[in-house]
This record gives sequence, C-alpha cells and structure tokens, in this order.
Amino acid sequence: MSFAEDLKRAMIKQGFNQVELAKAIGKSKSSVSQYLSNKNLPNEDTLKVLEEVLDCSFNLEENTDTDEPLKISVGLCSKMLGKSEPFVRTALREGNTPFGFATKTSDKWDYHISPYLLKKYVGEETYYKFIKKC
Repeated sequence: MSFAEDLKRAMIKQGFNQVELAKAIGKSKSSVSQYLSNKNLPNEDTLKVLEEVLDCSFNLEENTDTDEPLKISVGLCSKMLGKSEPFVRTALREGNTPFGFATKTSDKWDYHISPYLLKKYVGEETYYKFIKKC
C-alpha cells in the first residue's frame, strides 16, 4: 500500500478533509494534495506531525521501492526527454508537463518531478536506462 493510500485511510478514520488536515499540520492544501496523489512525500518533521495529528504511524520505507528515487532532478529529467534544462524548467513553470510542476518561492523556483509519472511519460525502458546510471 502506498503512503497516499495510508494517508487517505487515516484521514477518513479521523474525519479530516484536505483543508482541515493542512491547517492542523501547518502546511498548504497543495502540499496535502501532493501527498494524496503520490506526487510528493512529506519530510521527516512533517511526517511526525501527521502521525501525531492522525494518531497513527506511517512507514515510508515500506511504501517505497528502494531502487526508485523519491525525486528526479531537472537535469536528469532533461536527459531522459532529450531536451535542455531551461526547456524543462519553463515547461514545469508553465504547467505544461504531466509529470511535474514548479512552485515560486519568495526568491526562486522549486521544481517537483514525480518519478512515477515521469516513468509513465517516457516509458520504462528509457526511464531505467537513466536511473541505473545514477
């Protein structure tokens, strides 16, 4: 079972919706949405808060394949796609990719690329050709 599925079950059990959970853990609704859609995983501190608020425990190690990275860099993504890094960054910022997105912080952009969605997009053969090089 994935972390997202475990989180959904815990939220239902405790009667939380996304907005309520986000407020309770001090995160944005967008962050909770990313956790629920397997686009991102919470960091260790957020995970502890989730466990306290939802009165349960999560084991991310059971929910992830140890051979799979949790995040893909823009550089690696650009190599898989055969495109330049600036091209990929622009596409992520404009929301033109099915495998990731960019968020603007006060002074820079943060890029989020889902390994699962990128693998679906480029195909397993291409994906593992690059992942095994790492």
